[in-house]
Amino acid sequence: MDKKTVSRDGTPLAYHRTGQGPVVVLVSGAMSTGATLAPLAAALPDRFDAVVYDRRGRGGSGDTAPYAVEREVEDLAALIDAVGGEAALYGVSSGGALALRAAASGLPVRQVAVYEPPFAVYEGGERERAEYTGKLTAALTEGRRGDAVELFLLLTGLAPQMIASARQSPMWAGMEAIAPTLAHDDAVMGDGLVPRDLLASVTVPVLSVAGSASPAWLREAARAVAEAAPRGTYRALEGQTHAVEPEALAPVLAEFFAS
Repeated sequence: MDKKTVSRDGTPLAYHRTGQGPVVVLVSGAMSTGATLAPLAAALPDRFDAVVYDRRGRGGSGDTAPYAVEREVEDLAALIDAVGGEAALYGVSSGGALALRAAASGLPVRQVAVYEPPFAVYEGGERERAEYTGKLTAALTEGRRGDAVELFLLLTGLAPQMIASARQSPMWAGMEAIAPTLAHDDAVMGDGLVPRDLLASVTVPVLSVAGSASPAWLREAARAVAEAAPRGTYRALEGQTHAVEPEALAPVLAEFFAS
Protein backbone atom coordinates (compact mmCIF):
# COMPACT_ATOMS: atom_id res chain seq x y z
CA MET A 1 0.00 0.00 0.00
CA ASP A 2 1.59 3.25 -1.11
CA LYS A 3 -1.05 5.85 -0.18
CA LYS A 4 -2.90 6.80 2.99
CA THR A 5 -5.98 8.73 3.96
CA VAL A 6 -7.65 9.25 7.33
CA SER A 7 -11.12 8.17 8.41
CA ARG A 8 -13.51 10.36 10.36
CA ASP A 9 -12.34 9.00 13.74
CA GLY A 10 -8.67 9.55 12.89
CA THR A 11 -7.87 6.00 11.79
CA PRO A 12 -5.23 5.92 9.02
CA LEU A 13 -6.20 3.83 5.99
CA ALA A 14 -3.65 2.42 3.55
CA TYR A 15 -4.61 1.94 -0.10
CA HIS A 16 -3.24 1.41 -3.60
CA ARG A 17 -4.55 2.42 -7.06
CA THR A 18 -4.20 0.64 -10.41
CA GLY A 19 -5.32 1.94 -13.83
CA GLN A 20 -7.17 5.09 -14.88
CA GLY A 21 -10.85 5.77 -15.34
CA PRO A 22 -13.99 5.24 -13.25
CA VAL A 23 -13.07 4.30 -9.68
CA VAL A 24 -13.82 0.81 -8.38
CA VAL A 25 -13.05 0.16 -4.70
CA LEU A 26 -12.43 -3.50 -3.83
CA VAL A 27 -13.48 -4.57 -0.31
CA SER A 28 -11.84 -7.67 1.16
CA GLY A 29 -13.47 -10.27 3.39
CA ALA A 30 -12.44 -11.92 6.64
CA MET A 31 -8.81 -12.86 7.34
CA SER A 32 -7.56 -10.85 4.37
CA THR A 33 -6.02 -7.51 3.46
CA GLY A 34 -6.04 -5.29 0.42
CA ALA A 35 -3.17 -7.35 -0.98
CA THR A 36 -5.55 -10.31 -1.21
CA LEU A 37 -7.52 -8.47 -3.87
CA ALA A 38 -4.50 -7.06 -5.72
CA PRO A 39 -4.60 -9.88 -8.34
CA LEU A 40 -8.24 -9.04 -9.12
CA ALA A 41 -7.39 -5.33 -9.36
CA ALA A 42 -4.59 -6.20 -11.79
CA ALA A 43 -6.96 -8.37 -13.85
CA LEU A 44 -9.46 -5.55 -14.37
CA PRO A 45 -8.96 -3.56 -17.58
CA ASP A 46 -6.77 -0.47 -17.29
CA ARG A 47 -9.76 1.69 -18.16
CA PHE A 48 -10.84 1.34 -14.52
CA ASP A 49 -9.13 2.95 -11.53
CA ALA A 50 -9.08 -0.09 -9.21
CA VAL A 51 -8.48 0.74 -5.55
CA VAL A 52 -7.54 -1.86 -2.96
CA TYR A 53 -7.24 -0.93 0.70
CA ASP A 54 -6.49 -2.45 4.08
CA ARG A 55 -9.62 -2.47 6.20
CA ARG A 56 -9.08 -1.16 9.72
CA GLY A 57 -7.02 -3.47 11.90
CA ARG A 58 -5.21 -5.01 8.93
CA GLY A 59 -2.00 -4.42 7.03
CA GLY A 60 -0.96 -0.78 6.93
CA SER A 61 -4.20 0.62 8.36
CA GLY A 62 -4.87 1.55 11.97
CA ASP A 63 -7.63 0.38 14.29
CA THR A 64 -9.31 2.85 16.64
CA ALA A 65 -11.47 1.47 19.46
CA PRO A 66 -14.31 1.00 20.02
CA TYR A 67 -15.24 -0.83 16.83
CA ALA A 68 -18.59 -0.32 15.11
CA VAL A 69 -19.74 -1.23 11.61
CA GLU A 70 -20.50 2.46 11.11
CA ARG A 71 -16.77 3.20 11.44
CA GLU A 72 -16.03 0.89 8.50
CA VAL A 73 -18.69 2.66 6.45
CA GLU A 74 -16.97 5.94 7.37
CA ASP A 75 -13.69 4.38 6.24
CA LEU A 76 -15.19 3.78 2.81
CA ALA A 77 -16.57 7.33 2.78
CA ALA A 78 -13.08 8.73 3.48
CA LEU A 79 -11.51 6.47 0.87
CA ILE A 80 -14.06 7.40 -1.81
CA ASP A 81 -13.52 11.06 -1.03
CA ALA A 82 -9.75 10.62 -1.34
CA VAL A 83 -9.95 8.94 -4.76
CA GLY A 84 -12.38 11.26 -6.49
CA GLY A 85 -15.67 11.54 -4.63
CA GLU A 86 -17.60 8.72 -6.31
CA ALA A 87 -16.96 5.01 -6.81
CA ALA A 88 -18.38 1.63 -7.66
CA LEU A 89 -17.86 -1.02 -4.97
CA TYR A 90 -16.94 -4.69 -5.18
CA GLY A 91 -16.94 -6.80 -2.04
CA VAL A 92 -16.09 -10.45 -1.54
CA SER A 93 -17.68 -12.60 1.17
CA SER A 94 -18.25 -10.47 4.31
CA GLY A 95 -16.67 -7.58 2.40
CA GLY A 96 -19.70 -7.82 0.14
CA ALA A 97 -21.99 -7.35 3.14
CA LEU A 98 -19.97 -4.25 4.07
CA ALA A 99 -20.19 -2.87 0.53
CA LEU A 100 -23.96 -3.30 0.55
CA ARG A 101 -24.23 -1.53 3.92
CA ALA A 102 -22.13 1.33 2.56
CA ALA A 103 -24.37 1.71 -0.47
CA ALA A 104 -27.49 1.63 1.72
CA SER A 105 -26.04 4.35 3.95
CA GLY A 106 -26.11 6.84 1.09
CA LEU A 107 -22.43 7.04 0.17
CA PRO A 108 -21.68 8.30 -3.37
CA VAL A 109 -21.71 4.79 -4.84
CA ARG A 110 -22.88 4.25 -8.42
CA GLN A 111 -22.91 0.41 -8.50
CA VAL A 112 -22.24 -2.51 -6.15
CA ALA A 113 -20.99 -5.98 -7.06
CA VAL A 114 -20.63 -8.74 -4.47
CA TYR A 115 -19.27 -12.26 -4.57
CA GLU A 116 -20.89 -14.84 -2.29
CA PRO A 117 -21.76 -12.81 0.81
CA PRO A 118 -22.16 -15.66 3.35
CA PHE A 119 -25.65 -14.95 4.62
CA ALA A 120 -27.29 -17.89 6.37
CA VAL A 121 -30.17 -19.02 4.18
CA TYR A 122 -30.15 -22.62 5.45
CA GLU A 123 -32.21 -24.06 8.31
CA GLY A 124 -30.53 -23.43 11.64
CA GLY A 125 -28.19 -20.85 10.13
CA GLU A 126 -29.22 -18.04 12.46
CA ARG A 127 -28.63 -20.25 15.52
CA GLU A 128 -25.26 -21.39 14.16
CA ARG A 129 -24.14 -17.78 13.64
CA ALA A 130 -25.26 -16.81 17.16
CA GLU A 131 -23.23 -19.68 18.62
CA TYR A 132 -20.23 -18.64 16.55
CA THR A 133 -20.51 -15.05 17.76
CA GLY A 134 -20.56 -16.16 21.39
CA LYS A 135 -17.57 -18.47 21.05
CA LEU A 136 -15.60 -15.95 18.96
CA THR A 137 -16.20 -13.18 21.48
CA ALA A 138 -15.02 -15.42 24.33
CA ALA A 139 -11.89 -16.52 22.47
CA LEU A 140 -10.86 -12.96 21.58
CA THR A 141 -11.67 -11.59 25.04
CA GLU A 142 -9.49 -14.28 26.59
CA GLY A 143 -6.66 -13.67 24.12
CA ARG A 144 -7.01 -17.07 22.44
CA ARG A 145 -6.37 -15.82 18.92
CA GLY A 146 -5.54 -19.24 17.52
CA ASP A 147 -8.84 -20.60 18.77
CA ALA A 148 -10.63 -17.64 17.18
CA VAL A 149 -9.04 -18.43 13.81
CA GLU A 150 -9.99 -22.09 14.21
CA LEU A 151 -13.61 -21.15 14.94
CA PHE A 152 -13.73 -19.12 11.75
CA LEU A 153 -12.17 -21.87 9.65
CA LEU A 154 -14.65 -24.39 11.05
CA LEU A 155 -17.48 -22.02 10.13
CA THR A 156 -16.20 -21.93 6.54
CA GLY A 157 -16.37 -25.71 6.41
CA LEU A 158 -12.65 -26.50 6.58
CA ALA A 159 -12.02 -30.00 7.94
CA PRO A 160 -10.53 -30.25 11.47
CA GLN A 161 -7.51 -32.20 10.19
CA MET A 162 -6.74 -29.43 7.70
CA ILE A 163 -7.02 -26.83 10.47
CA ALA A 164 -4.65 -28.85 12.64
CA SER A 165 -2.17 -28.88 9.76
CA ALA A 166 -2.62 -25.14 9.22
CA ARG A 167 -1.78 -24.49 12.88
CA GLN A 168 1.69 -25.92 12.21
CA SER A 169 2.28 -23.88 9.07
CA PRO A 170 4.28 -20.63 8.76
CA MET A 171 1.12 -18.73 7.75
CA TRP A 172 -0.59 -19.34 11.10
CA ALA A 173 1.19 -16.49 12.90
CA GLY A 174 -0.06 -14.02 10.30
CA MET A 175 -3.59 -15.34 10.69
CA GLU A 176 -3.43 -14.92 14.46
CA ALA A 177 -2.13 -11.36 13.99
CA ILE A 178 -5.38 -10.21 12.34
CA ALA A 179 -7.68 -12.54 14.31
CA PRO A 180 -9.24 -9.60 16.22
CA THR A 181 -10.72 -8.39 12.93
CA LEU A 182 -12.86 -11.52 12.81
CA ALA A 183 -15.09 -9.67 15.28
CA HIS A 184 -15.36 -6.85 12.72
CA ASP A 185 -16.57 -9.19 10.00
CA ASP A 186 -18.94 -10.91 12.40
CA ALA A 187 -20.48 -7.53 13.25
CA VAL A 188 -20.78 -6.65 9.55
CA MET A 189 -22.79 -9.84 8.99
CA GLY A 190 -25.34 -8.83 11.64
CA ASP A 191 -27.57 -11.74 12.63
CA GLY A 192 -26.29 -13.65 9.63
CA LEU A 193 -29.55 -13.50 7.69
CA VAL A 194 -30.08 -11.75 4.36
CA PRO A 195 -30.75 -8.09 5.33
CA ARG A 196 -33.78 -7.71 3.08
CA ASP A 197 -34.94 -4.37 4.49
CA LEU A 198 -31.47 -2.88 4.07
CA LEU A 199 -31.16 -4.26 0.54
CA ALA A 200 -34.54 -2.82 -0.38
CA SER A 201 -33.08 0.64 0.29
CA VAL A 202 -30.15 0.17 -2.12
CA THR A 203 -31.25 2.12 -5.18
CA VAL A 204 -28.15 1.60 -7.35
CA PRO A 205 -27.57 -1.46 -9.57
CA VAL A 206 -26.40 -4.53 -7.65
CA LEU A 207 -24.66 -7.53 -9.22
CA SER A 208 -24.56 -10.60 -6.97
CA VAL A 209 -22.22 -13.35 -8.19
CA ALA A 210 -21.60 -16.92 -7.06
CA GLY A 211 -19.53 -19.83 -8.29
CA SER A 212 -21.38 -22.82 -9.72
CA ALA A 213 -19.03 -25.14 -7.82
CA SER A 214 -19.63 -23.41 -4.47
CA PRO A 215 -21.96 -24.94 -1.85
CA ALA A 216 -25.63 -24.56 -2.71
CA TRP A 217 -26.32 -22.31 0.29
CA LEU A 218 -23.76 -19.74 -0.90
CA ARG A 219 -25.37 -19.68 -4.33
CA GLU A 220 -28.79 -19.32 -2.73
CA ALA A 221 -27.53 -16.46 -0.55
CA ALA A 222 -26.15 -14.64 -3.58
CA ARG A 223 -29.42 -15.11 -5.44
CA ALA A 224 -31.38 -13.85 -2.41
CA VAL A 225 -29.29 -10.67 -2.35
CA ALA A 226 -30.08 -10.00 -6.00
CA GLU A 227 -33.79 -10.65 -5.46
CA ALA A 228 -33.96 -8.32 -2.44
CA ALA A 229 -32.22 -5.40 -4.16
CA PRO A 230 -34.59 -3.36 -6.37
CA ARG A 231 -32.07 -3.31 -9.22
CA GLY A 232 -30.37 -6.60 -8.45
CA THR A 233 -28.99 -9.16 -10.91
CA TYR A 234 -27.69 -12.65 -10.16
CA ARG A 235 -24.87 -14.31 -12.07
CA ALA A 236 -23.22 -17.74 -11.63
CA LEU A 237 -19.65 -18.36 -12.77
CA GLU A 238 -19.17 -21.82 -14.21
CA GLY A 239 -16.72 -23.99 -12.28
CA GLN A 240 -15.80 -21.34 -9.72
CA THR A 241 -15.75 -21.75 -5.94
CA HIS A 242 -15.59 -19.27 -3.04
CA ALA A 243 -11.90 -18.87 -3.93
CA VAL A 244 -12.85 -17.36 -7.28
CA GLU A 245 -10.16 -16.96 -9.94
CA PRO A 246 -9.49 -13.28 -10.78
CA GLU A 247 -9.34 -14.07 -14.49
CA ALA A 248 -12.84 -15.56 -14.36
CA LEU A 249 -14.39 -12.75 -12.32
CA ALA A 250 -12.71 -9.67 -13.82
CA PRO A 251 -14.53 -9.73 -17.21
CA VAL A 252 -17.90 -10.04 -15.47
CA LEU A 253 -17.13 -7.11 -13.18
CA ALA A 254 -15.76 -5.03 -16.06
CA GLU A 255 -18.94 -5.56 -18.07
CA PHE A 256 -21.12 -4.58 -15.10
CA PHE A 257 -19.10 -1.53 -14.10
CA ALA A 258 -19.02 -0.30 -17.71
CA SER A 259 -22.82 -0.49 -18.05
